[in-house]
Amino acid sequence: MEPLQSALIVPIPEAEPAVAGLRARLDRSASWGVPAHITVIFPFLPPEQLSTPALAAVRRIAAGVPRFYLSLDKLGWFDQRVLWLSPNPAEPFRELTNRLAVRFPAAQPYGGQFAEVIPHLTVGHDQPAPALADAAAQLRERLPIRARVTALRLITGRREPGDSWQTLTDFPLG
Repeated sequence: MEPLQSALIVPIPEAEPAVAGLRARLDRSASWGVPAHITVIFPFLPPEQLSTPALAAVRRIAAGVPRFYLSLDKLGWFDQRVLWLSPNPAEPFRELTNRLAVRFPAAQPYGGQFAEVIPHLTVGHDQPAPALADAAAQLRERLPIRARVTALRLITGRREPGDSWQTLTDFPLG
C-alpha cells in the first residue's frame, strides 16, 4: 500500500467547470480526489509529523500572505508532456512556497527535484501528445478563468484511485 502523504495546495474551484472533465481523463490526481489546484508544497511533512506546532507555523505563514485575485489566462507546457494553466499573478504562490520551504527544510517542493518551481494548475500529464493538444485547444476557448484566493489547504492521502486524498484543514490567507 502507498504511504500516506501530505500536501499544501491552493484549490481553485472556479477552474472546475473548465478543467474537471479534462483532468478526469488526463490527470491521475483527479482520480485520487484532489481538486483543481495550484501546488504550494508536495510532498509536505509525513502525516505523523503534522504536530500542533507545525500546523501553527503553517497558519502564521499563510496569514502573512494577503488574499488576492488571480487569472488563469495562459497555457503552459513542461516538455510537451505536462499541460498546465499559468496563474497571474504567480508571485504569491512563490512567496508561500519559499516561506514554507525555509521554515520546513525537510519539505522542499517536489522533493527538491527542480531548480525553479513554476506555479501552475496541472490539466494533464503523461498522456499521448494528441490528447494533450486536444485538451489545450479546448481550454483556449475557456480562458481566462478568474478566481479569488483566500486560503492554503492541507490535504493527506495516497497515490491511488478512489478519493484517497482528504482535506485536513484550511489556513486563511491574511
